[in-house]
Amino acid sequence: MSDPTTRDNAIDQPDMKLFWGCFLALIATSAAFIIRALIIDDWATDFNLTETQKGELFGVGLWPFAISIVLFSLIIDKIGYGKAMVFAFACHVLSAIITIFASGYWGLYIGTFIVALGNGTVEAVINPVVATMFKRNKTKWLNILHAGWPAGLVLGGLLVIFLGEADWRIKVGLLLIPTAIYGLMLARAHFPVNERVAAGVSYMDMLKEAGAIGCLIVVSMITFEIGRVFSIPFYLEVLIILVVTGIYAYYVKSFGKPLFLFLLIIMMPLAITELGTDSWISELMRPAMAELGISAGWVLVYTSFIMMLLRFFASGPLVQRFTPLGLLAICCVIAIAGLYWLSMAAGVAILIAATFYGFGKSFFWPTMLGIVAERFPKGGALTLNAIAGVGMLSVGVVGSPFLGNFQDRQIVNEIQIHDEEAGTQLFSTYVTEEAGIFGEYFAVNRELLETALEDESATIVAITQDAKKSALATVALFPLFMLICYVILILYFKSRGGYSVVNLGHGDNVESDYENDSP
Repeated sequence: MSDPTTRDNAIDQPDMKLFWGCFLALIATSAAFIIRALIIDDWATDFNLTETQKGELFGVGLWPFAISIVLFSLIIDKIGYGKAMVFAFACHVLSAIITIFASGYWGLYIGTFIVALGNGTVEAVINPVVATMFKRNKTKWLNILHAGWPAGLVLGGLLVIFLGEADWRIKVGLLLIPTAIYGLMLARAHFPVNERVAAGVSYMDMLKEAGAIGCLIVVSMITFEIGRVFSIPFYLEVLIILVVTGIYAYYVKSFGKPLFLFLLIIMMPLAITELGTDSWISELMRPAMAELGISAGWVLVYTSFIMMLLRFFASGPLVQRFTPLGLLAICCVIAIAGLYWLSMAAGVAILIAATFYGFGKSFFWPTMLGIVAERFPKGGALTLNAIAGVGMLSVGVVGSPFLGNFQDRQIVNEIQIHDEEAGTQLFSTYVTEEAGIFGEYFAVNRELLETALEDESATIVAITQDAKKSALATVALFPLFMLICYVILILYFKSRGGYSVVNLGHGDNVESDYENDSP
């Protein structure tokens, strides 16, 4: 994976071989995501995991992404995109090996941590590369690029489903297939010079776009999660945050662009809505899908297929028709309806509700990346990848563990209510105290449940199924918050003459054209 010594940034004829190599690298990251999502129940059975521990494993598959994507964004223009991709390749291979030979929770945790580092490095490369290759249509081509994410979900999901009851270690080994393919495709790739660098925008100006507040948000989320994992005292976590942010603030002397900081805030519920729900949706819909005689994994595969088609074929016309912000607002409305409907749907209605959810989530992630790339080109790789890093942090640190903890608490609460009404002692018999990111909590102990009487086991299973589906209604609050924020932004840009693209080539704002060229 090499970098050119000289290369003109103004690429009139983009290297489509490079684009498809980036596309396939993203497929590898999402394949890793869905394989873990579909085998999490196997891990729970083999290693006696609680719902919160499962949420923490989902989380560690996401938040380390932010460490690598942010750190590489700071240095990637110096070391080159090729060296970063070598690191990503090594992480994907090493993660598969460690996970396959894991003997407990921490082995799974470390393997998942490493794959997340590799995933973040992939995006640290491909986002700025594609934004540079297609400067006039960043939002459209970032959407097409990120069709690789649902494509990997579909391909990986189908392979896992068709393998059926095969050992989960074999399914983890599938990750090595797309890893080998993208490694070969990008081994001799020539990457373009970043748009910021070619335009002569200084490294300092790039740092100022994110600013001290942007640094505070990213560093705080990373530090608190690392502190939780390694039991770092709270006062030391705060000290680390203050020191790192203080040094950054002293160096750049900028709070950051207000619009960028607002987008960072929106990215948090956006990521939880898409990736947090995708992490859990197979698990949440398992009971309802079982009634139809269909594997729960098909819900994620189906919604991902919808996302893949829409991102690949519809992003250009829709962005041109509604503008990026208008498209995001529409997607929020559809996602709210889909999630709320999924929380109560039964039978065939599940597939209809899933269709709404699939349409709703399709353009969230890449369109937000497109807005940042179009409005903050001076931020180069940093602002573009920081927004993705904050999204992954939000899901990993808060979103996935929150959904798991919500289920544990809901299940235990319903068990207590049942005990009061039926005079049983399910709580005292099968519930134990655990510790996690949200402090002390109670959860059903799977080992104890295996020894339960048939009627008691059936009662707890029924309670668990109802609690899992109700979690989706709670998630619908996140796109509702996003919708309010997007309406505010639409009104803001309308007051300034409409949404426009910042063009470094001309040094001013130019109206977006979004040519309707084919992918």
